[in-house]
Amino acid sequence: MTQALPILSLVETRVLGVLAEKQRTVPDSYPLTLNSLVSGCNQKTSRSPVLELSEAQVQAAIDSLKGYSLVAETSGGRAFRYEHNVDRVLRIPSQSVILLTVLMLRGPQTAGELRIACDRMHNFADISSVEGFLDELTERPAGALVVKLARLPGARESRWAHLLSGAPAEELAGPGGGSAEGAYAPHDASLGEVAALKANVARLEAELASLKALVGRVCSELGISEAK
Repeated sequence: MTQALPILSLVETRVLGVLAEKQRTVPDSYPLTLNSLVSGCNQKTSRSPVLELSEAQVQAAIDSLKGYSLVAETSGGRAFRYEHNVDRVLRIPSQSVILLTVLMLRGPQTAGELRIACDRMHNFADISSVEGFLDELTERPAGALVVKLARLPGARESRWAHLLSGAPAEELAGPGGGSAEGAYAPHDASLGEVAALKANVARLEAELASLKALVGRVCSELGISEAK
């Protein structure tokens, strides 16, 4: 019996997506060290949203994903390295893993956008091929992994989103757009947005603590009292 899929945070899906991406784009460097993984998570290009995660945050996500067997740790050389087990745990083909990878790293995409974004990892023959794998992910017996979002006003194609972090905000809002009064509270946020906010707060707190320590050392060296 397939184990129920956990709801992953934005940081966890970012880590998972980077591992799956780098496996195919930089195979000589894979599995990844923690430092390489942090750099991949914080890339400014091909990422939505752009994050600024610390090593501690990425390590925490790794440890959580290891508990689900989605990430494995290997030793070798001077540092631990990490690899993903998405295909084995979810029991899906490599093409589907690649589509999920792009959705985890870039957010909702149309089938045409997915075909272009996946090009470095796999060359889908045409958009119909992309849609075929997306349909399989939707109809997966153990539970859907992607969802087709309502078409935006004026848009020619519908976008797709992954479900590894639960239902996306666009899906919860419904075809009318925006949060409906009553069914969903105005303050409801997606798990991804909450995770991003928590990551930024943790980073700022760490920077503040570092600055306080620096001020304390300077005051001690100068023989003055630290302002309270």
